[in-house]
Amino acid sequence: MMRDSVFNCCVSPPHPPGGVEEPQQRSRAQAPPPNDRRFLIFFDFDETLVDECSDDSMVTVAPGGVLPGWLKDTYRPGRYNEYMQRVLAYLAEQGVTPVAIRGTVEKLPPCPGIATLMHFLLSQPSRDFEVICVSDANMVFIETWLQHLGFHPLFLRIFTNPAHFDDNGQLQLRPFHSHECLRCPANMCKAVVVRQYVAQRVRERGGRPYQKVLYVGDGANDFCPSLTLSPGDIAFPRCDFPMHKLIQEMEEAKPGEFKASVVPWNSGEDVINTLRKILERP
Repeated sequence: MMRDSVFNCCVSPPHPPGGVEEPQQRSRAQAPPPNDRRFLIFFDFDETLVDECSDDSMVTVAPGGVLPGWLKDTYRPGRYNEYMQRVLAYLAEQGVTPVAIRGTVEKLPPCPGIATLMHFLLSQPSRDFEVICVSDANMVFIETWLQHLGFHPLFLRIFTNPAHFDDNGQLQLRPFHSHECLRCPANMCKAVVVRQYVAQRVRERGGRPYQKVLYVGDGANDFCPSLTLSPGDIAFPRCDFPMHKLIQEMEEAKPGEFKASVVPWNSGEDVINTLRKILERP
């Protein structure tokens, strides 16, 4: 977690090996992305789109609905991705099928108002919003859930940990990338993803920036990418969740250091209200 040092996180980390455009992270085929969108909006997944941690939901398909103590004891801070690889291997050994895993993910409830927000974005003219998911969950969980609810077409890209079911039915999970940010999990620094994606897209747009970059999240690892936002951009932290508290702490300790506007949300409808306002402006 990052609470031990709020302000030393990801503001200018060195570039990690590789860029964000790994083939596994493309949510669609290699069609060129549209370059006429006015706004770029990023969404986290766990506790932002879905109202719980998708990894935690896997406990419900374990025998007896619990994980054995010896397995839970293998967790190490900052190494959750490696821990989940062991959890998924254990589930496969216990005979938990891909159907059971997908079915559990499909049942994850959306956060309050998120379905309304997704439908709002789907209803907007195509030139308005370029929508991206950046998450420390995994590709199978995210795509399964988005497809089940019909929201997958909205997302131009999904940046998350690669995952696939192997021939034995085990969900194989890999880290997204390596990085040098000391405050983020070893497998993903979202600030690196957001910074590199924005820079790449602006180049592809002939140097034309977006009118605004927006970030909707909840967790401590969503605080990092919110620091990459510029004045005029908007951070949407979920009320009273770690991202919100870290922003508040920074604003109290270093007024003006956090550059973006901050709009806390309890419901996706809070986000819609702000989006309606920016759409009304020329």
